[in-house]
Amino acid sequence: MSVDVDKAIAREFGDFDPDELIGPINARLKSTYVVDDIVSILVDEDAVLSQAAAAAAIRRWDSEETPSWAATTIARSRERRERIYDCLGIPADGRPLLDSAFPAEPGPVVIAAPRPWHPWYTSERRTQRDFYWRAYKGVLSAKFDGPTLGRLDDITNEVVGRLADPTRNEPYQSKGLVVGYVQSGKTANFTGVIAKAVDAGYRLVIVLTGTIELLRSQTQRRLDMELIGKQNIGADPDYLNDAEWATGFVDHELDPNVTNSVPAIRRLTGQSFDFQSLGKGLPALTYEFVDHSLPLNDPKNLFASDIRIAVVKKNSTVLRKLVEDLRRIPTKLDQIPTLIIDDESDQASVNTLNPDKFAADSIERTAINGRIADLLEVMKRAQYIGYTATPFANVFVDPVDSESIFPKDFIVSLDRPGPYMGGRDFHDFDDDYQDEDKSPTTSNEKAFVRDLVAGFDEDGRADEQRRALDSFVMAGAIKLFRESRGAKPYRHHTMLVHESVKQAEHKALAEEFRTLWATGGYSQPGGLVRLEQLWDSDFSVVSNARMEAGVDTPASFTDLEDFIGAAVDKIAQGTSPVIVVNGESEKDYTQDALDFQGPGVWKILVGGAKLSRGFTVEGLTITYYTRRTPQADTLMQMGRWFGFRQGYRDLVRLFIGRNVPGPSGKPFDMYEAFATIVKDEDEFRKELERFARFNESGEPMVTPKDVPPMVFQSQPWLKPTSANKMYNAEQAYRGVGGEAFSFTMQPPRGADGYNNARHFGLVEPLLDALGEQAGEFTLVDEKGVSRPFNARYGVVSADAVYDMVTQFVWDKNWTFEPHRNAMKSAIERNLLTDFVILLPQPKTRPPVHIASWPVPLPIVNRKRQDREYRTGFTGTAVRERDAIEHIAGSKSKNGGMLAESLRRKTRGAMILVFASDPPSRRHFKKALTGPVDPRDVATLFSYALPYAAEPTPRVGFRVKASGAGAIVDAD
Repeated sequence: MSVDVDKAIAREFGDFDPDELIGPINARLKSTYVVDDIVSILVDEDAVLSQAAAAAAIRRWDSEETPSWAATTIARSRERRERIYDCLGIPADGRPLLDSAFPAEPGPVVIAAPRPWHPWYTSERRTQRDFYWRAYKGVLSAKFDGPTLGRLDDITNEVVGRLADPTRNEPYQSKGLVVGYVQSGKTANFTGVIAKAVDAGYRLVIVLTGTIELLRSQTQRRLDMELIGKQNIGADPDYLNDAEWATGFVDHELDPNVTNSVPAIRRLTGQSFDFQSLGKGLPALTYEFVDHSLPLNDPKNLFASDIRIAVVKKNSTVLRKLVEDLRRIPTKLDQIPTLIIDDESDQASVNTLNPDKFAADSIERTAINGRIADLLEVMKRAQYIGYTATPFANVFVDPVDSESIFPKDFIVSLDRPGPYMGGRDFHDFDDDYQDEDKSPTTSNEKAFVRDLVAGFDEDGRADEQRRALDSFVMAGAIKLFRESRGAKPYRHHTMLVHESVKQAEHKALAEEFRTLWATGGYSQPGGLVRLEQLWDSDFSVVSNARMEAGVDTPASFTDLEDFIGAAVDKIAQGTSPVIVVNGESEKDYTQDALDFQGPGVWKILVGGAKLSRGFTVEGLTITYYTRRTPQADTLMQMGRWFGFRQGYRDLVRLFIGRNVPGPSGKPFDMYEAFATIVKDEDEFRKELERFARFNESGEPMVTPKDVPPMVFQSQPWLKPTSANKMYNAEQAYRGVGGEAFSFTMQPPRGADGYNNARHFGLVEPLLDALGEQAGEFTLVDEKGVSRPFNARYGVVSADAVYDMVTQFVWDKNWTFEPHRNAMKSAIERNLLTDFVILLPQPKTRPPVHIASWPVPLPIVNRKRQDREYRTGFTGTAVRERDAIEHIAGSKSKNGGMLAESLRRKTRGAMILVFASDPPSRRHFKKALTGPVDPRDVATLFSYALPYAAEPTPRVGFRVKASGAGAIVDAD
């Protein structure tokens, strides 16, 4: 069978350029291909057809919303992929090969309200005008691999498509929220959105940065360098001595100032200055018209006018000046398509005044929120997009407030970037080390985390600080060694010290590290001996276990000695090795300026708020951190050690307080607090992913106003956000068929272990139903390898399980009600009749006698989270859950042949786990050998409802808001 590829694609994909798929084709093959050759060429990396081009084209076709050639197929569906193959003429036997080479991607996680318009941001619209996006894409292509760039392309298309068409006759304000990770590339995402938005016709862009000039300046430079470009910037003294001006700033293929084919960008702010009242310079904000009889938003005028961009601090005075100047310009404000990007949108932007205290029919606002409301009030075509890694304050905003920043139209959850080091990379979630010691090879904690336990013990504290400082020197020397072996130069190398927000304490802490530096002896025998011991015990071990491909590491300490001196010289260069970064005047400190634009920063940075949100600490390798806070979002934002560490992941070290004063003056574990919020954040994102779907009627399963109840608060003292940002809402129903949920949200043991004893008694009827012999099931380990495990099992009626779980005692900050209602509904609909109960049998640990129970039972060592403050346990049945999901009808899980034989349409499945929970750590040994009191055993379980009971996940809410009604069921 033969096919003329050019003609086939031109015919079926009329609105696409065939070269997007065909690429540079050998002239001899260009006219005609045998279909089998098409398949081989598409998947052959060495073929004349670029595999990357093919992947990009197929990904784009998969995700296109409503192309004319796609008939009725839905984006990213199997039907869409088959339609693509039909249009390309790919035979049936070749399609599995293409599926394997170019697997369909799930696409971005989007919670959205129905749009009041037909999709407007089509491929045709995108390709008509893409000057700034193509330029920015060129910048990104030097940083990202093809799949990463493709995903950013997809998600920015999704975001821009959720905005109103700038040429639309009637103004519409779309408001959304994009949720990323701390230090994970949110700026790259919103820069891509800006590029596509201005190409599409948005003519005023306002970027709201954090509350400090340091962050505003950094954001301005990033946009200037990667998007705005040399021609639009012109001769700017800010960049006269910038080390990256010559080769790092975008040099556009055309000068927008001398051609009519693309709009120029007029900057209203600079790298060294925030927005100022324009006065006589007001024409800078006056838009160009081709035809004054038409509004600005008419395409004839819009695409001929220039773009204005302002990067401003969230400062009430600055924002007031901007609003006042906008009100003075001759162009009608309701004709100006405006894009407002609010970086760190949970900070300062949210109205924190108590609505219960408002006067009748009025809304009182905090100053910055009031200025943002003013912007939204005067700019009728303004689109608002908040960006944050900690979205809780934003989703708790009252959605009824029409001028609020509540993301009424969409919430987008960004993927975790592949090379990113985030919270999970510093913890050992879902791993069970009961039968082996942790090592840097198997444990993130052992590789990257170093405990600070000295507290206020002066000698111990100095020793810990010394080890952190030595690690900074060692990591710098290894970087220089790698440079000598051909690695890309490490321009910046920094250490962050964060212990307090008090400026007086910064000064004292900086002096401590200056003294340590002066007495380090890094050029003397004693200092070198100390560093060699650090190399042998730490860095050589971790680097050999965690080194990236293509990165060199010294064979011995001898190879490093010359580089240690060079690293010390670079750090000591200038006034001082320490820079204090806080709100005090620079004249209060004798130090160098913090300038990441210059040749390089190799310094120890001591600070607080200025270094804890939004601001990127370039080259951060060593962190010394002991500050605590009662808000989860604030704590997470302090995780500056998260980020991209290409070429030095193995050198990153986190020195973190394990023994700092807690809420009541008791010792408090910062590392475990971070573990808690990372897992809570993961669960929030998983809930968004579960319900970012459409019901049978084609309506969104949940909309943004339904999201607040998905925020789970797992530590009583660690609130998701500050109390004045919380919004009163509750989830009433949560049903997901064929997916396991782990119910670890238990309160403390209770008086004399009462809760534990109660729970053990409740599951005794389930234990009675277990067979004496264990059967073999299958689990998939963290490497994706299937392994067998043994479990005793039995079948119990759904009514018995329902009776048991509804009598459990739960943490006061969590409610079982949504799960109870889903289980009850499934039983009443005769879609849940019984459960298979599994009790996994560890191979290496013998069962233990529990008083009052005749048969020994397996007890595992599960750690209760921070016993003073946290409820629940970690690691419950994470690996074994494949088996119960298989039994419950999951179409994608494989729990083995026995699981398949137990599978029934109306059957759920449950795993029981008994965890040692004695009154103190010193009782653990007895708890694991027996006999054990039931009061010292926590009963944990995970279960999965039958897939048939909830084939499409359902979630229902009761949301309390001023004037809002109840939401009962998402479908």
